[in-house]
Amino acid sequence: MGRLFGTDGVRGVANADLTAELALGLSVAAAHVLGEAGSFEGHRPVAVVGRDPRASGEFLEAAVVAGLASAGVDVLRVGVLPTPAVAYLTGALGADLGVMLSASHNAMPDNGIKFFARGGHKLADDLENRIESVYEEHRTGAPWDRPTGSGVGRVKSYDEGFDQYVAHLIGVLPNRLDGMKIVLDEAHGAAARVSPEAFTRAGAEIVTIGAEPDGLNINDGCGSTHLGLLKAAVVEHGAALGIAHDGDADRCLAVDHEGNEIDGDQILAVLALALRERGQLRENTVVATVMSNLGFKLAMEREGVELIQTAVGDRYVLESMKEHGYALGGEQSGHVIVLDHATTGDGTLTGLLLAARIAQTGRSLQELAGVMERLPQILINVPDVDKSRVRTSGELAAAVSDAERELGATGRVLLRPSGTEPLVRVMVEAADIDQARSVAGRLADAVKSALG
Repeated sequence: MGRLFGTDGVRGVANADLTAELALGLSVAAAHVLGEAGSFEGHRPVAVVGRDPRASGEFLEAAVVAGLASAGVDVLRVGVLPTPAVAYLTGALGADLGVMLSASHNAMPDNGIKFFARGGHKLADDLENRIESVYEEHRTGAPWDRPTGSGVGRVKSYDEGFDQYVAHLIGVLPNRLDGMKIVLDEAHGAAARVSPEAFTRAGAEIVTIGAEPDGLNINDGCGSTHLGLLKAAVVEHGAALGIAHDGDADRCLAVDHEGNEIDGDQILAVLALALRERGQLRENTVVATVMSNLGFKLAMEREGVELIQTAVGDRYVLESMKEHGYALGGEQSGHVIVLDHATTGDGTLTGLLLAARIAQTGRSLQELAGVMERLPQILINVPDVDKSRVRTSGELAAAVSDAERELGATGRVLLRPSGTEPLVRVMVEAADIDQARSVAGRLADAVKSALG
């Protein structure tokens, strides 16, 4: 069996790849691995379980809850809430583990299971491997150690989680948003109630779109992967900005008052300077991935902010932040982590902090985001090649070296083998879009020649 866990939990088509049986079995395995601490300390382990509004989340939640309770874990069902809310409540309630059912920005037929350890932290690879190993051991015949009688877990709804999480968000804000008009695109997802409530309590005048989830329409033509509706609504309503979430609201992209997209790199740049001004940007450092736009790196250098770059994936950003105690990190896609207030990317928190910066400075989002200039970026996927030889091919290394000499200090080349497909991603940035296209095309040809 291939590895079940991907870069962000276990994900697949609900009721085909991700079945009720798999959800139940993984939950029992997670209870044995992550619930051990509670058992050792003499109390029954506790789990927080939440989901996004996908129709499949209803039966998958039932399977997860059944698996946990059958393994002797008490379950707090918090209902439809964002991924960062489940992570926050796992920590705030002292739970031994958390479970979120969501496929994030994926289309509705997909769903996923994401586990959190104590404190609301994403699992390290070794913990995921242990859960998978325990699951596989019992799937192939070894019986579970099942409690009976009073040993089985109890299940109850925890409706207080909604207000508890919103209060946490409001408590983080450095200033209010009174009088600011903001359009919120909730992607018909997990933040459809939370985000409007938080922005309203913070004093904003809100217009909502994509805030009527019916279990089938999540991410359907709206949210952070489809910004067209948000751009039009911001201009139509004369709003100061627009905020777009994905299905589980762990990411945030924005739109300025003229309808221009503000990506995760620009949001990071704005928040980095805001945190530094308040003395909260520890080590004067921000963490991003190697896919961040070169314009972000140049802007941070100009502003005197140190930049640490990691492999692609918010989990790697978070690992670096935790290891070194940095306060801010994120990805171009809009996963932004403010570690003093969240253990994972939090789209609602990010949007609130971005709006607070606008309110505090009196400057437009367009002006604030102008601290960095996004350089043209060309991405070409080269399929059907031997991606394992990307780093060992002398022919390819020579082609990259030639490209880097041509681009000089104002350009960048990145070749990255896909983690899930037999292809190599060629990314080129340059000050001139035509040069970026030309260099990327030549490199794509070199990849085909060297690795085909």
